[in-house]
Amino acid sequence: MRRTLLVILTTAFVLMAALQVLAYPSLVTPLVSDSGAFRRLPAETYRQKMIAGWLGQMFGVSYGQPTEFRYLGRMIPEAEVPPIYAGMINEAFEQDDLYVEMTFLQTLDTHGLEASAGQAGIDFANSEYQLWFANLAARDNLRAGIAPPDSGHPVFSAYSDDIDFQIEADFAGLISPGMPNRAIALGETFGGIMNYGDGLYAGQFVACMYAEAFFQTEPLTIVQAGLNCIPPESQYAEAIRNVIAWWQQSPTDWQATWTRINDQYNLNPAYRRYASNEAAGTPREFNIDAKINGAFVVMGLLYGGGDLLDSMTIAMRAGQDSDCNPATVGGILAVALGYEAVMNAFTIGLDTNAHFSYTNYRFDDLIEVSERLARQSIVIAGGATEVDLVGDEVFLIPLQVPVTSPFVQSWEHGPITGSYYTAEEMSQIRFDAPRSFARDVARFAPGWAAIGCVQDDLFGLYPVLLGRPNVLLTQPLAEATPCRLITNVQLSDTAPSLQITVGHYPRGEWRFSLIINGQSISEILIGPETAPTGWIELSFDLSAFAGQTVWLELLNQDDGGMWNNGYWGEITINPF
Repeated sequence: MRRTLLVILTTAFVLMAALQVLAYPSLVTPLVSDSGAFRRLPAETYRQKMIAGWLGQMFGVSYGQPTEFRYLGRMIPEAEVPPIYAGMINEAFEQDDLYVEMTFLQTLDTHGLEASAGQAGIDFANSEYQLWFANLAARDNLRAGIAPPDSGHPVFSAYSDDIDFQIEADFAGLISPGMPNRAIALGETFGGIMNYGDGLYAGQFVACMYAEAFFQTEPLTIVQAGLNCIPPESQYAEAIRNVIAWWQQSPTDWQATWTRINDQYNLNPAYRRYASNEAAGTPREFNIDAKINGAFVVMGLLYGGGDLLDSMTIAMRAGQDSDCNPATVGGILAVALGYEAVMNAFTIGLDTNAHFSYTNYRFDDLIEVSERLARQSIVIAGGATEVDLVGDEVFLIPLQVPVTSPFVQSWEHGPITGSYYTAEEMSQIRFDAPRSFARDVARFAPGWAAIGCVQDDLFGLYPVLLGRPNVLLTQPLAEATPCRLITNVQLSDTAPSLQITVGHYPRGEWRFSLIINGQSISEILIGPETAPTGWIELSFDLSAFAGQTVWLELLNQDDGGMWNNGYWGEITINPF
């Protein structure tokens, strides 16, 4: 009798749970509670989808890695798509797409979900891995004492619209299921370290797509959810809207949409107004801007028809950053489809004991920390966990209306915040490098930083150079890209002045410029005629700016000849 009763009760509970699932087929129907509207997400469903998201990203970056930036402004022919092989996914353990994210996760796990951007910057400054473009510029700025968000500001970085945070924002969505405002806030904390404007919005867009993919399977709905998280007047948002429109016009011809994307966001200068090509010395065809690569991500999602491999392949065949883009597509779509979608062919040979490079995380550690942070995120957002009728955990996730970050754009940027690390904070930045140009600049002229300069072992601080002690040697990155020494400083009320000693290579010359608050104050050719002894002392009266906070720039410009190195013997503001 007891056994029969138990069977009846168990059956009743299962039927009630089934009715609950039927009532919430897509898990998006709001539940009205005393504290507002919620969405239900079974904890195990979250876990499986989160695991799928990491696996999808890992496979996508491994799949596209052989093609990265080898197809510029052209599609990858079908015959040149890389073959899939057992263990391919393990290539991801060496990829910056993954290990940079681990730095951010470690910050959150160590310092809590409310960790400041300043702390995140300190942790990023202490990283030892190789970086490029916006990430590298930001880390150099951080090591020179420029704190977030200025570390990613266009004044300090020629790369602020680049793809960097777009490829590193996956974690923000994976630990913020159904919570777009948590994803947006994480973007402001971490994305502002290296990006600004479209570069920041790109990561917030991706993070919000991940967040919504826990509750949706339709790619267009997921893309629209991401679009709701960024300023609609931005060029990035325009690019996403255009791809949607072009897909609707040509729903079966992704190559037609690719041509439109390439024409608009690669060939049209109006959409490359902050392209980093000149600063990086790369060919114009090379396009690491977030807009075009984000457009390729959306193209893969919309044209892939919900098929994981087809979607990643389309994003990869678009070219440009053709490993990062299928990684983003793979991660988002894998969350939507669930763990079963990435099993077997995609995960064969996965080495769960391998560590992600430069981190303490193995795959199982990554899953554990992601789930722990997600649970904390839900509570911080006002959600909770309950137990359903069959004893399973269910997350109650607050229904959020996205609140976007302020609208800014790199080519017409707003002012810097003047965020610098204190001496105590700088003592926490303990990166170890045999030679660091950024550190040399900070040592030579405390409070100053450098952008647009060649950075290799030849340039930096020398004990003695051209007969003078303690000389900073610089070189412009390109003919059109001057090396800029920059600072934001509060001037004294009493007759402030700027004293500079500069020199030149005996057979060389370069053009020096002083810019204050964006206006050119002085321009001098530094060479044998103006500095016959090799050095010249320059003095500038700053009384017109007394008591003000000013933005100072000292430029080492190429004058068209050889030996255009800048030799800096002194930079002093008096009184300070």
